[in-house]
Amino acid sequence: MTKRIPKHKIMDADGIRRAITRISHEIVEKNKGTENLVLIGIRTRGVPLAERIQARILDFENVKLPLGLLDITLYRDDLSMIDVQPVIHETKVPFSIEGKTVILVDDVLYTGRTVRAALDALIDLGRPQKIQLAVLIDRGHRELPIRADYVGKNIPTSSREIISVCLSEIDNSEEVLLLE
Repeated sequence: MTKRIPKHKIMDADGIRRAITRISHEIVEKNKGTENLVLIGIRTRGVPLAERIQARILDFENVKLPLGLLDITLYRDDLSMIDVQPVIHETKVPFSIEGKTVILVDDVLYTGRTVRAALDALIDLGRPQKIQLAVLIDRGHRELPIRADYVGKNIPTSSREIISVCLSEIDNSEEVLLLE
């Protein structure tokens, strides 16, 4: 496997912060408040993004939305291609999603396959009233008819390029890079 070379910095820490703030306001505005809303982050980088959205909404609405963590490993359609023994992480949704509006959070929307797997996992947990998708980056190239309701930034890419989201909680840096 060849090492990817950074081609362009798409967002720095301030850009990520502003995008999260805007997404948080859009979520509250579109849903006419926070009633019945829950946040669920897709492991790995969707989780800290969901935590940040939760904190922003707490700042300006004074409401702490319930937050869950979703591992989609067993729901992936490429499971046999990932590894002989894929690593399974904990799904932790300590509340009912029945009748709720679930805000599903991920870092990058690409083919739509991760989101499809997340939808399958969510439906196994219950029947929400509505599911909305929030992503930091939408890079296009959909293979499935899936779109995000909330997008930090749209970045058209070629299929050879990679978007790398680095978050301080996981990567000890805070930036979004386009890699060649």
